[in-house]
Amino acid sequence: MTIRYGQLCRLRKAYLLAVSLFALAGGVQAGDNPRDPYEGFNRTMFSVNEALDQYAAKPVAQAYDTAVPLPVKASVSNFFGNAGDFWSAGNSALQGKFGDAGMGVARLLVNSTLGIFGLFDVASEMGMDRYDEDFGQTLAVWGVPDGGYLFWPILGPRTVRDTAGWAVDSQLDPVGHVRPVAVRNSLRGLRFVDVRTSLLPADRVIEDAALDKYAYIRDAYLQRRRSQIYDGRPPRLDE
Repeated sequence: MTIRYGQLCRLRKAYLLAVSLFALAGGVQAGDNPRDPYEGFNRTMFSVNEALDQYAAKPVAQAYDTAVPLPVKASVSNFFGNAGDFWSAGNSALQGKFGDAGMGVARLLVNSTLGIFGLFDVASEMGMDRYDEDFGQTLAVWGVPDGGYLFWPILGPRTVRDTAGWAVDSQLDPVGHVRPVAVRNSLRGLRFVDVRTSLLPADRVIEDAALDKYAYIRDAYLQRRRSQIYDGRPPRLDE
């Protein structure tokens, strides 16, 4: 991928956004949990997100899940997964995992051709594993500390580091470069609905298992994120 001047400008904007988010996070009153130093802010944002989800996102996802046939839903998920494989491969390379990077590029080529623009995940059927890597994970591998847990409406749980990583990821997202704008926004909306639909089975589990839904999601996210950063083999933590 050739990075043009316009893309560099967008990366600069992403960097400035990340710096602003770091500054915002640093100004939030600290909480008692060392993993969640901005808990007061986070719980407020979590409540906002719950309202948005209850009255907008979740009903749309449920309607989509009911109305759309399973093969179509699978093709939509495959398409967006394929769109993200190139930058995922790039992050693998930035982390020094060149074998995973090569596999990501191979998946992209196979699924974009034999899989008809990624609508079918032919690469997985051929034994090519997908490695989901993002810039937040790359920053972690480079030694950037997590900076504390944050919760954002719509975006959901992040750390300060992963929020900065998301700002970069969003600028290199191929969907964000689609024209015309109406098509780009439609694709973004469809991807959001696809992701929210994939989370529907977890809703009942969380509701049944969690006395404190906010804390349950926070702890699950941090545990999963740590596993992702260490490729499923995180070192043991001292108590």
